[in-house]
Amino acid sequence: MDYLSHNIAINLNRIRKAKGMSLDVVAEQTGVSKSMLATIEKGHANPSIGVLGKIMSGLRVELTDLTQAPTQDAYLVNVDSLAPTKDVPGEYRVWTCFPIADNRVVEIYRIDIAPGGTYWSGGHGERTKEYVFLLHGELSLEIAGGERRTIKEGQAFRFSSEEEHIYRNLTHHPISFTSFFVVC
Repeated sequence: MDYLSHNIAINLNRIRKAKGMSLDVVAEQTGVSKSMLATIEKGHANPSIGVLGKIMSGLRVELTDLTQAPTQDAYLVNVDSLAPTKDVPGEYRVWTCFPIADNRVVEIYRIDIAPGGTYWSGGHGERTKEYVFLLHGELSLEIAGGERRTIKEGQAFRFSSEEEHIYRNLTHHPISFTSFFVVC
């Protein structure tokens, strides 16, 4: 499940319960089947824009009410169940664990790079710092001005990510790391 489907699942369930509506009533109001609504709420469906339009009309909500980051104070993300945000076979895979939302200043990713793989990243905007924590392997990181750093398993590194940067796996083993973007 990607983070957008996750948001829709949680928000649809929250909106339905806040209105005191059963799935049967929502199905009647929206024209979307009860089984489809249940599948969406479980996060097992990627609803089309047409289905979202029916839900918005029937529940009298805006698209952002369904897609915005949930207002929950705590929720668990299982990276293994997320669809990769970016996936280049033989090179890298990127998962968006927590995207920046209107009221947040942090974005968190999980990135895996195959042996010999390279992941190029553009700049992330003014006043953005990136924190990298290497879970497995050894990462070669090229940052602004051509500066190169080697980050080893269990190490963390912070840098300005306003400009492009390049992650490389120069080893014969896969690497995995977590990346945090913070707008200062």
